[in-house]
Parts: sequence; structure tokens; C-alpha cells
Amino acid sequence: MIIIAGYELVGAERRDTWVAAFRDLVTRAREFDGCLHVAVTADSVDPERINTVEVWRDAEALNRWRKQANGPRLGKPRYVSVQRYEATGGGPAF
Repeated sequence: MIIIAGYELVGAERRDTWVAAFRDLVTRAREFDGCLHVAVTADSVDPERINTVEVWRDAEALNRWRKQANGPRLGKPRYVSVQRYEATGGGPAF
């Protein structure tokens, strides 16, 4: 399982526009074979922060998605902290 998680910072006046611009990409990703979860959301505390979480069945599915994802072109965020993780196990959180 591949997990991509982190956040980007954009100006507060641009954040909601950025999140809305990812709606189509998130919708398509969630329908893509191998996608377990994708979310691009506005942070509930920081008005400049956009949180990103992707969970993929495996690297092959993620790579197939990346080749055709065609995300929005919005320019560069002010700051990016997004990492890729490989999970080898898991279970209930609660």
C-alpha cells in the first residue's frame, strides 16, 4: 500500500479556489482501479493550508494513475510538505 500525505500552503484568499480546482481530479482518482482513498481539503484551523491524502493499493496503480491524472495547473504553492510512504500492514484505528 502506498500512502501520500502532507500539506501545501497558499494565500488564504486562494485556498478555497485551489481546493475546488481539485474536485474533478479527486472524483476521477476515487473511481480509478487501485485507489483506496484520495482527499484534497481545506484545513479546519489554518486558512492557508490544503491537506492532501492519497491511499493506493500498490505502486503500480499509483504509477498508472499519475500517467493520466492531468491535474489542475494553478501555479506553485508557497510551501509544500508532501511525502510518500509504503505501508506493509494495518488494521483498525479504533
